[in-house]
Amino acid sequence: MMVTRENLMKAQRIVVKVGTSTLTYTNGKLNLSRIESLVRQIVDLHNSGKEMILVSSGAIGVGADRMGFKRVPRTIPEKQALAAIGQGALLHMYEKIFAEYGKTVAQVLLTRDDFMERMRYLNATNALLAILSMQVIPIINENDTVVVEEIKFGDNDTLSAMVAGITDAELLIILSDVDGLYDSDPRLNSKAALQKTVTEITEEMEINAGTKGSSFSSGGMTTKLNAARICMAEGVPMVIANSSYDDVIRRIVNAQDIGTLFVPREEKMQARKRWIAFGSATQGKLYIDAGALTALVNRGKSLLPSGILKVEDEFDRGAVVAVMTEDEQEIAKGMVNYSSQEIKLIAGHKTSEIEKILSVKDYDEVIHRNNLWVK
Repeated sequence: MMVTRENLMKAQRIVVKVGTSTLTYTNGKLNLSRIESLVRQIVDLHNSGKEMILVSSGAIGVGADRMGFKRVPRTIPEKQALAAIGQGALLHMYEKIFAEYGKTVAQVLLTRDDFMERMRYLNATNALLAILSMQVIPIINENDTVVVEEIKFGDNDTLSAMVAGITDAELLIILSDVDGLYDSDPRLNSKAALQKTVTEITEEMEINAGTKGSSFSSGGMTTKLNAARICMAEGVPMVIANSSYDDVIRRIVNAQDIGTLFVPREEKMQARKRWIAFGSATQGKLYIDAGALTALVNRGKSLLPSGILKVEDEFDRGAVVAVMTEDEQEIAKGMVNYSSQEIKLIAGHKTSEIEKILSVKDYDEVIHRNNLWVK
């Protein structure tokens, strides 16, 4: 059954992501009135019995304001320094406001590596679930102080979608300075139309996504579409809405028709496939023929050695690799049962020939269906 606005009222575990443009004015100063309103809504929902998770940007922006920067500097060391300065100030502000309503919060700083390595992925999941079980509200941000890649390429829209996935959340709300997804950039086109419901992310949407917002923010509609793509695959409904709306979080949870609802797939992904799809880093590529492509995409089969044309890069057993077509299209990701050297030897051969070639046959499949995510 397709998710509707009314289904959002049943959500018990909710992730709310707030961006720098939500937390600050255009001059970089904190918008305390809006922050307090958002905190009050989160607390009220928490009091009603819902589990709330807050993913908050803003550390670098707050640090920049503290140090008198008009714009975020370009160099990585300066960004790291501002993140270190701003993160403490940001958490102190949240602790103070949440404490006024009798709530305890927990700071959780995550990096992309926490999702890429399977054990760290599970540890992060278990830690967040333990925090929620204590009736504490996690406040999550990327660890921008020490991780270069997250500062240069990362965004909290994607992080919030990953968090929604690993915690089995039932709703992700992304608050920004826009009303939702438009068919074109509303800042450039006064006739741009708001999309109330999205069931599929198209190439046209990505082209019309526009650029990032304020000089202190790192995201934009492109990153929000990427987050939506993850949520839709994971089975988590996602809403983008304007943080300036009165009682915006409560109105979304109460099924009011504001913002853009991204409708997820009806079947929720298994945790293992979720990690393969969105958490893991690919360590190589396997190119497959047309027959294997049909078997994987249309028939739900495992990847056998007979359908493999070429192996790219070096990797060990248990690595996650991209599955590619002959024309360089990535159609799947999966965890291999054999190393790159072994796959090179058995590629193009039948399963019955594996033992003869390798002197041992531990598996019939190069990638079993249970360890394969097809886009």
